[in-house]
Formats: sequence, C-alpha cells, structure tokens
Amino acid sequence: MNHLLPDYLINKLVAEALAEDLNNTPDWTANLISKDSTAKAIIKTNQDMVICGIQFVETALHQTTPDHKISWLINEGDSIKAGSQLCTIEGNARGLLTAERTALNFLQTLSATATITREYVTAIANLDTQIMDTRKTIPGLRYAQKYAVRVGGGHNQRIGLFDGVLIKENHIIAHGGIDAVLEHAFKITPAHIPIQIEVENFTELKQAVARGARLILLDNMSTAEISECVSYCKDKDVILEVSGNVNLANVKDYALCGVNRISIGSLTKNIQAIDLSMRFI
Repeated sequence: MNHLLPDYLINKLVAEALAEDLNNTPDWTANLISKDSTAKAIIKTNQDMVICGIQFVETALHQTTPDHKISWLINEGDSIKAGSQLCTIEGNARGLLTAERTALNFLQTLSATATITREYVTAIANLDTQIMDTRKTIPGLRYAQKYAVRVGGGHNQRIGLFDGVLIKENHIIAHGGIDAVLEHAFKITPAHIPIQIEVENFTELKQAVARGARLILLDNMSTAEISECVSYCKDKDVILEVSGNVNLANVKDYALCGVNRISIGSLTKNIQAIDLSMRFI
C-alpha cells in the first residue's frame, strides 16, 4: 500500500515491546527448547478481519530470528474470513517463540482498528463523507493506529497537538467566548496549521462562521440540528465534521445530512483485539 509507516518507527516500537517482555534477560521458557532447534509455524485468524500490521510481524521476527523465512498468503489491507491462514514462518524455534506474543499483539491490535474502520467506511459507501479518527489512541501507538485507520479506508485527523488547532468547550470558556478565542487563534497560529472549532448548537455555528471559522466540529448534535447547519453553510467555504455518539447503526444517518467528515474515537479506543494464533506445524 502507499501509506506504510517508516521503518525506524516500526523498529523502535517493536524493540520496546520486546524489551518489555524480556527485561534484559533470556526467554527462560523458550530456553526449554534446544538452541539449534528449528520449527515451522502458521498464523491463523479465528474471526473475520482486515489485516494490518504485516511490517510489525516481520520486524519482530527479524529482531529475534534474523534468518527466519516468512511467506504471506494475503496482503496488507485484505479482508479475510475466519479460519484463514495468514502466513507460514520457518526459523529458529526459540526465536519464533520469543517473537510470538509481540508479533501477535501488534497484528491483533492494528487489525482491530483497520477492521472496524472498514465497517464504518462500508456503511457510508457512495456518500461524499470521510470517516476520520481522533487523538483517542493507545499511548505509544498513535502513529501505528492512525496508520491502521488508513489501511481500513479511513482518514486521519490531526496527529497530535503539534499539527492542528482544535478549539473545544474548555478553550472557549477559558478565553471568554467564541469570538475572542477565534480572534486570538487566527492571530497567533501559523498559516500552515489548520484551526478547527467545536460548536454545540446552531447559534454557536453561526457565530463561528461569522468570525471566520472554516473548519467546524458539530459536537453531539441531532441529525435535525446537523441538517440545519449543513443548509446554512451550503454556499459558504466551510468544512463540517460530526462527532459524538456515532456508531455503526447511525453513521449513515449522519452522513446523509451532507457533512464532509465524521470523526469516531472508538476506531482506536474501543477496539476488541482480533483473535489470532500462531501454531507450530
């Protein structure tokens, strides 16, 4: 795919995960096996999934078993049925076992995000609305999870606090209101940094638009309120994004209102790891 993570980041994340497992000691359980023993293994999925994290598996194996061989039967981003075999692996038995949990942890977590993202994208297929992620990510895995969102067909919101402004309720209260906070934001924020403001009703939307906001988050509004906002902004240069209480049952209703984007924190924070297993054969 055309949006892979850089190797240095994957190497770092995998090295940290292995270090967490080993704590600068041998793998005492793997040491029960002869150091020269070789093995062949398969990774299998026990549920339907979108595969994401192939690079992480390969890196974990490389860091513990440099001479391993792995053959993938699928590609990153493929939709896979329960019971399918993902790959075969050959190499030093100790190394494969040491890498197993780290490799599967990344694969099951990132595939979970890619899988649920694909479900949301499919639910609004053929509508001109993007599914977006948020900053509600697992600490340390933000770049990886946002990559998984892209693999699932979604889009990334700002990566962090460094590449975008999102003015929320507390910022508005602390600064004395929408007019004041927007005026200050436009004054101090570099031109290349996007400025988004969250509003909670139609009155706040009109106020934000009047003060020059062009990227507006509609927070926890009903579909009737959202439709009113969309109608008001129809001929204006404004991007509208919906957030709050979005799920698979109602996401299409929100998209049909005509908003540009829908951001969903559960893509990365409420995931259930995919049921995977690695077995020697």
